[in-house]
Amino acid sequence: MIKVLSIAGSDCSGGAGIQADIKTMSALGAYAMSVITAVTAQNTLGVCGYEAVSPQLLTSQIDCVMTDIPPRAIKIGMLPSAASVEAVANALHRYDLPPIVLDPVMVSTSGHSLLAPDTVEAMTALLFPMAAIITPNVHEARALTGIDSPQLQARQLLRLGSQAVLVKGGDRQGSHKYDYLALQSSNEIIEFSTPTILTPNTHGTGCTLSSAIATYLARGQSITQAVTMAREYLLSALAANAQAQIGHGHGPVNHFFNLHSCHQ
Repeated sequence: MIKVLSIAGSDCSGGAGIQADIKTMSALGAYAMSVITAVTAQNTLGVCGYEAVSPQLLTSQIDCVMTDIPPRAIKIGMLPSAASVEAVANALHRYDLPPIVLDPVMVSTSGHSLLAPDTVEAMTALLFPMAAIITPNVHEARALTGIDSPQLQARQLLRLGSQAVLVKGGDRQGSHKYDYLALQSSNEIIEFSTPTILTPNTHGTGCTLSSAIATYLARGQSITQAVTMAREYLLSALAANAQAQIGHGHGPVNHFFNLHSCHQ
């Protein structure tokens, strides 16, 4: 069975973070494992608070997984502090690593900063060069580059060392959503476009997409193929829950919209 590891924060409401990652990986036929970086108190209306897991316990979790059940891919999400980033990077460097998908949870889709500057610096210096692909949203890409154009953001972010960059534009208004993929192996910027699905249920979409990319990479797909297939999975999960009402705010997507066929 294909094994995939998520290193991320816990969402008690089940729509994002580790919970979304496990649902996504499971729906796509993988065996999901988790390293908890923080415990959050949140729901569909927002985050009420969180407590970070100690760097020592972070390291212990990673060692326990890597020495017993080595994953075929790793997804990294929320890292609450520079110490957390350093602990994850130092622990992972001790092993032969599979492809890493880094979703830099730095800036919310509304544009609010979520991380201290030293945490961002540690992430870009230590983890970006380890990643097969990073998946920032346009706000995160703008914060990292100072550039407004997502195509130019993607090119600039490649210089930080990852094999590929996917700049997500899903929060922008319009009839279509656009994402932009840049690869170290090509001068071309690949543009992805999908019709906008009108739904309030968008909680955890970034977590879901990055976990799906990691799962498809674990299954042997190329980066471009993995991004393409992961976007198709997310689009279907969004559409399947477009009219659902879970909570009083932004509800989750339907990760198990087609349990029997989505991993064929």
